[in-house]
Amino acid sequence: MQTVALIDYGSGNLRSAQNALEKAAGSASGGAEIRVTADPETVVAADRIVLPGVGAFAACREALMARPGLVEAITEAVQTRGVPFLGVCVGMQLLASRGLEFGEAPGLDWIPGEVRRLTPASPACKVPHMGWNSLDDISPAGADLGLASDGAMYFTHSFAFHAADAADVAAFTDHGGRFAAAVARGNVAGVQFHPEKSQSAGLSLLARFLEWRP
Repeated sequence: MQTVALIDYGSGNLRSAQNALEKAAGSASGGAEIRVTADPETVVAADRIVLPGVGAFAACREALMARPGLVEAITEAVQTRGVPFLGVCVGMQLLASRGLEFGEAPGLDWIPGEVRRLTPASPACKVPHMGWNSLDDISPAGADLGLASDGAMYFTHSFAFHAADAADVAAFTDHGGRFAAAVARGNVAGVQFHPEKSQSAGLSLLARFLEWRP
């Protein structure tokens, strides 16, 4: 049975994410063992990695970097071994080159781009953006990951990922202006929404991720 390392660095809805992944594993072929962990040895040996995140970009980055050997283990697994990776919310944003929330902070730079504050064109579109949105302009990589336009996903955020290369955007959504709802490059993917809060559509995405062969 494959193992999924759900990264515990003190940021993210770990219990909700764990429960959702375990439910998704029940419908995935072969199943999966979900391990909530910050242990580098467990992470580097995992078959898949999920990085959650809630809060400010810089604070999440600092918390991730503060775990000895964790970033190095994630990098070895994902960048060297090619382990499928999914970042959720700020976990997706950390894939960027930099974040501009309360100053500038470097990201992992796995998908070049920057994270900037949402600036809706309509005053009716509030920030933080909280609610259900559908996806559109889904790329082939996004479709392979299981993104679809026929199910709404739950978003709660104030900043958005702006990819340097439009080809890295796996799906868009709109909140007074279009922004990346998901990104994907090779075996690395991220979603701005919360699959664990997105009911059946979110569980379907997680189940697909557990079978994803990028």
